[in-house]
Parts: sequence; structure tokens; C-alpha cells
Amino acid sequence: MSESLRAFGYELPSAIADLVDNSIFAGAKNVWVDFNWGGENSTISVTDDGCGMSEERLINAMRPGSRNPLENRDPKDLGRYGLGLKTASFSQCRRFTVRSKTGIKKSATRCWDLDFIATKNKWLLLREAGEKSEIYFQRLSNFGQGTTVLWEQMDRVVKGQNVDDENHKRFFHGRIEGVEKHLAMVFHRFMEGTGRLKIFVNNNKVEPWDPFLKSEKATQQIGDERIMHFQKDIKVIPYVLPHISKLTPEKHVRAAGLRGWNLHQGFYVYRNERLLVPGDWLGLSMAKEEHFKLARIQLDIPNTMDQEWEIDVTKSKARPPDVLRKELKYIADVTRKRASDIYRHRGRVIARASSQGYVFVWQQKAKHGKYFYRVNRDHPLIKQALKTHEKIVEQLLRMVEETVPAPLVALTNSEDPDKHSTPFEGAPSKEILDLISQVYRAMVISKVPRSTAVERLRVMEPFDSYPELVQAFLEQLNGDEE
Repeated sequence: MSESLRAFGYELPSAIADLVDNSIFAGAKNVWVDFNWGGENSTISVTDDGCGMSEERLINAMRPGSRNPLENRDPKDLGRYGLGLKTASFSQCRRFTVRSKTGIKKSATRCWDLDFIATKNKWLLLREAGEKSEIYFQRLSNFGQGTTVLWEQMDRVVKGQNVDDENHKRFFHGRIEGVEKHLAMVFHRFMEGTGRLKIFVNNNKVEPWDPFLKSEKATQQIGDERIMHFQKDIKVIPYVLPHISKLTPEKHVRAAGLRGWNLHQGFYVYRNERLLVPGDWLGLSMAKEEHFKLARIQLDIPNTMDQEWEIDVTKSKARPPDVLRKELKYIADVTRKRASDIYRHRGRVIARASSQGYVFVWQQKAKHGKYFYRVNRDHPLIKQALKTHEKIVEQLLRMVEETVPAPLVALTNSEDPDKHSTPFEGAPSKEILDLISQVYRAMVISKVPRSTAVERLRVMEPFDSYPELVQAFLEQLNGDEE
């Protein structure tokens, strides 16, 4: 049974998050996660300044299945099965020690060692950490109360790794970033605002990752839905995130999260503000497609619905009850449509039609049930080129149109949706300004009033993504005219 407790499917980040759950429920204001490199003797510890545990409570907490999952829980409790501490720890190591202090009496220590259990063939809980392990409890000694969980013999993390091997060391330290990003995502609501939870990974403060970009003006909140189920309130808040053109490059990269924009679309299921599912369409027969990637939906459930939502021990999966699926699908459909509309409006996919024919360079057409793509002859620059060299320009356009690599674009889009460059990405400003000038001149030559030409430049693809350059051109134009 002790070996079977290791097979619950934890990844390292989710296992550490399970320990942080306990720290939060203990009322901790600060949590420290420390990675210590030592080859196969590497350790990871999690320390908090929460209320701590008496010796009696600690012994009970170390017992597998220490609580009945059917019993009523504190509304703020993040656990359910009484297994998290044990299964999360055993999933990564063969020996883990917990030391806790309540501020009234001296600290209490207990240790599970799977090799010792196997040798004795008994559930024997050790009372001490071991002399070599004392150094890892020094942080706790600075507090009047709190708890430290220490992982040793981490065969699932560093088995076969040599302390002097630089590649092994880099791999170990590379795991730190993944843990930090996971904690920033899972506990972001606990860390947002002043006086809230602080988490440190190797003494670096973790900054919360808000998947909904609520601080951005261009983020759209679509209503605030309340669904009643078994007399319990389920809160659903759909968001449509800003297009890339509304974000700085740094914000766009950070908003992509651990898995990228495309994979992070969907429902974000929270239980007591703790994130369980970071973007998923919850089996509602909806695919994760590029033009829906701005859709993210916050969904809050209380901890009394674990069974109905099929919450597992690792707290990384959730499935809605059948009676809620229709309503959730409706909310998802509305949010996805809004996300798609914005995406299309900003030109990230080719517009099907527009009352302003001059705006788009490409047009999507349909004939006999098949789509094809044509260069927009009403675009000012193309119209001017056709007037000057009609035959050769028309032949060139037809050759380009007939060889559009649509299958390759679709394949690349599905495999690497965030790898496509944006129009004129990385191009010098002068190049874009020169093109703006050419388009403006083409409109003026074709008898478009100057004021109208100026307004068209502001909404024309791809200049709508460079409003500052359009403004710079107009200021230069006004200066030349004066």
C-alpha cells in the first residue's frame, strides 16, 4: 500500500501546490519553497508561518486517509480526502519529514520513510528527522509557529543525477521555473491585493498570474452569471482578452501562461479561489481553435461539490454534472463568438466581408462550397498599380492568388498557433511610414478627399496596428503642408 500511494499521477508542480494548500488553510501569510541541489541527495522543502500543529494533530495528519471525504468541511478547506500531504510527498520522494510548532510548546516532528517501512514491514512513523536533515529546518526555527515539510530521497526527481554534473544541475534548476509559474497560476487569487499571501521560491517572490488580465482596459467582462445547483451557488464570469495589438510584447508573452494562448482558452475552474483547471472546455464538444483563444471563463464552485464535479486527489481535473452542461455550453458559445469577432475584427484571420472595401488586403470568397482567397482590387495601392501597369500587375496577382499555401498555413496554425509573425513585426518604422505615405498618395491621386484619406489610414489593415506611426505621418504631412 505504501508503494501504491506513489501512483496518484502528480507532477512535481502539482505535488508542491498540494503542500501549499495546507499552508493556506493553516492561515499562513508567507510560504517558502526551497530547492537544494545535491545530486541524488537533493531536497525540496516547503515552510510556512501558519498556525502549526500540535503533536497529536501532526500524528493524525501523517496518517493516510486521515479524514472522511464525506464529512462536512470548513468552507475554506482546500482538502477533501486526507491524502494530499502523503500522496503528494510520496509521489516525489521516498522519505518526507514534517516539523510543526504552535508557539505554545516545542516543535513536533514525524517522518515517513518507505525503505524503513519495507524493512520492518510495519507502519512505523519515525519521531526524528535525522541529524543530516536538521539544516533544512533552520527557517522554521525563526518563527514562533509554522510548519516545514522536507522531501528527501527524491527518486522521482533526481534519481541517477550526479552532484558534479552541470547538465544535471541545470535540469534540476530548470524545474524551479516550472514550479514558480504553476504556483503563480494556481494561487493567484490568494496573492492578489495588499496584505495577501506571499509565496517565495528560493527566496524569489512569486508574482500572481491573472489569466483574465482584469487590469487591462481592453479586457471585456461579459456579464456575471449565477447558476444554482443543489441549493449551492456557482459563479461564472466570462472574459474576452485583448488582442495582441492592445498589449505590450511583455504582457502578451506573460498572458500566454505555461501552455500558450491556444491551450489556455476555456473554463478556469476554481474551488475556494484555488485554481483546479487552467483552461478547458470541460468535455462540452468544443475544440481549442486559434480564433477562440481570447476566451477565458472563470467558474467558481464551493468545496461541497467535489463529488458532483468529480474532483480528484491531485486537484487537477474537474467534470461538470450533466444537468449543468447545457447552460455552461451556452455561456461558452456566447464567449467564443465574442472572442472570434474581436479576433476577426483585428485582422488575425481574413475578413469575409466589409462595407469598407479599402480596409483589407485579402478577401475570402466562396464558390461551389469551397473557399478561395483574392487580393482586394479596391485597396488604394493595388488600384493605383493596376491603373499604371494593369496587365502585368493583374497577372502577378492571379499567380499569387492561385498559389496561396492555405493548407500549410492551416497546419502551421494548428501546430504552432503563436508562431506566426504579425504584419511588419520587427520592421523599422521608416519602412512602415514609407508604405503609409505610398497608400496615402494613391488615395489622393484617385480623387479621395484628403480628410477621407486620413480617416481611412487609421482603420486600414495593417496600419490599424500602428496608430502611433499613422499619427506621426499625419503630423509630418500637416507640417509639410504648412
